[in-house]
Amino acid sequence: MTLDYLWIAAIIFVLLMLPLAVRILREYDRGVVFTLGRFSGVRGPGLILLVPWVQQLVRVSLRTVVLEVPSQDVITRDNVSVKVSAVVYFRVVDGGRAIIQVEDFFTATSQLAQTTLRAVLGKHDLDHLLAERERLNVEIQQALDSQTDSWGIKVSNVEIKNVDISETMIRAIARQAEAERERRAKVIHAEGELQASQKLLEAAIVLAREPKAIQLRYLETLTVIGADKNTTIVFPLPMDLLTPFIEKFSGQSKS
Repeated sequence: MTLDYLWIAAIIFVLLMLPLAVRILREYDRGVVFTLGRFSGVRGPGLILLVPWVQQLVRVSLRTVVLEVPSQDVITRDNVSVKVSAVVYFRVVDGGRAIIQVEDFFTATSQLAQTTLRAVLGKHDLDHLLAERERLNVEIQQALDSQTDSWGIKVSNVEIKNVDISETMIRAIARQAEAERERRAKVIHAEGELQASQKLLEAAIVLAREPKAIQLRYLETLTVIGADKNTTIVFPLPMDLLTPFIEKFSGQSKS
């Protein structure tokens, strides 16, 4: 009977120790093992056997984490106050460093993302912040990744979500855009006047070399005038056509 009790006690002991000694990790999980408090390696995925009370396992997920960066007050280089929010995508690539080097890698990455967002965007003007988001996303991602590398964390992507501007600044930007459009319109009009004057100068030079071309131009002008329904038509006459009549009447008056 005593032997039977021993076997039953042994079976109960094994059943109680089994959950402490056997762990099963999924494909995206890794287990950081500590033996008597000292780091002894990263294991998984699959079946993991541990020595109860001697070895402890800390589970770490290697899946990409989506981190929402709350709206931050940013002062741009041209002293404009805006509120900017972003999204950070990161994942653990080294479970050992993620557990040993930092107490809570998720909170640490979140706080670092907020400070880095303010620091990077504060180096740029408002126009760059609104027009060059892709370049700023890459710049923030590189700044974050360089600092989280020692924690075994890889920041794969950063996306700026919203840029909130005050109503006063929105009206100022609208006035600036309107002034820019007016400036471009005046420049285009001035360039058109310059090109037209150059073409008129070339036409005048051609007409000066060929007097008959003036008469052809005169006939073309009459055709254009005749096509309109005008009540009064003024016929301009070239002076070379009137010269013989003027000389004739001048000679008669002298005689």
